[in-house]
Amino acid sequence: MAESRVRWRWLVLPGAALALWAVAHTGHTPAPDAAARPSATPDAAPSASPGGGTATARPDGAYEPADCAAAVRRYAAAAGVHPQLLMAILYNEAYKPHDPALERAWQHYKPDAAFGVANMHRATFDEVKRGRDFASRTWEELPDDRNLAVEAAAWYLHDLDRRLPARWPAGHSRDELLALGYNAGGGNMLAFARGATLGSQARSYLDRLHENWPAAGRAVAR
Repeated sequence: MAESRVRWRWLVLPGAALALWAVAHTGHTPAPDAAARPSATPDAAPSASPGGGTATARPDGAYEPADCAAAVRRYAAAAGVHPQLLMAILYNEAYKPHDPALERAWQHYKPDAAFGVANMHRATFDEVKRGRDFASRTWEELPDDRNLAVEAAAWYLHDLDRRLPARWPAGHSRDELLALGYNAGGGNMLAFARGATLGSQARSYLDRLHENWPAAGRAVAR
């Protein structure tokens, strides 16, 4: 799940995490200038998550949330959530690299790190998958399977939506509250719906959602 995360920590990736990535792949620490070079490791080819809606990977391994548009449309429809919201969340969660090997290397540095293009934590994934078509899948598969990551994110938004009351006093839209819930958890989402003041991280997440909203709309409209 996308819990509240601190973006600045990813600034240390060129040193710590890339060094760990190199150790995992070569068995030795990279030369001093190696960390300054971008990783050339391509993302894994998209796997066949049930039902199509494939999230494509670029040949150069670069990650662009709009490449997941087909999967976003399919799984948002299945989960009954707004596809533009799901896509905007992927844009919000694109603040860090989404290379599978790099994500696993980063986990050595930060064991509670989230996995996949939707930045989902293990406990959230294990809860969301219960009774669903992907119940047999594991959290460890998220970095390699963008379809699975998008599907899990869609159903998590579905579950958050079911927790919202019919009406709430705060001046947030349903999509805004669901995004806040995705970032900060269901309990905080309900508190914000009741009128609790947004903290700095929640406000930043919502501001980024608004910034990414037009691009998300263009992506899912293709």
